Amino acid sequence: MAYLSTPEVDGTNYARLFALAPAAYDGWATLNVAIRSAMDLRRYELVTLAAARRLGSSYCSMAHGSLLRDRFFTADQVRRIAADHHDAGLDPADVAPMDLAERVVTDPRGITDGDVAALRELGLSERDVLDVVLTAAARCFFATVLDALGVEPDASYRADLDPRLLDLLTVGRSAAVA
Repeated sequence: MAYLSTPEVDGTNYARLFALAPAAYDGWATLNVAIRSAMDLRRYELVTLAAARRLGSSYCSMAHGSLLRDRFFTADQVRRIAADHHDAGLDPADVAPMDLAERVVTDPRGITDGDVAALRELGLSERDVLDVVLTAAARCFFATVLDALGVEPDASYRADLDPRLLDLLTVGRSAAVA
């Protein structure tokens, strides 16, 4: 972490940062659980990865790329998704929410009724669309806080992720060195 001197606590680099503001972290965690609990976990992770990559958040990309690899896909599939989710063999009902997440973080005012209608045509409900938007918007908060204060992704990602996947998930700061 480059900008703040935080108390020594066990855990992740982001936990050390949020030890300075535990109520803020508790609020984030409550919001995140409320959003995630209403969604299919696989969709949540895909949407979060898309938002994190577009935001340039290596920390969030590595964390959620790891979860996708551990729970839903092989490392090779996650590499393909990270490289280009349009060319990764995903169903259009997976690709479209990822595209929407990218739009939420880059051009939320540019999202049209037609964009939302296209998601409905793929079988997403109004609630599904809201969940995608909530997920991407919440990722904006968390990733911005980490990046603005220089928080590096945990060194453990260097050991946990194969080098090719680590490279694709490094879209901003590199993982810390142990």
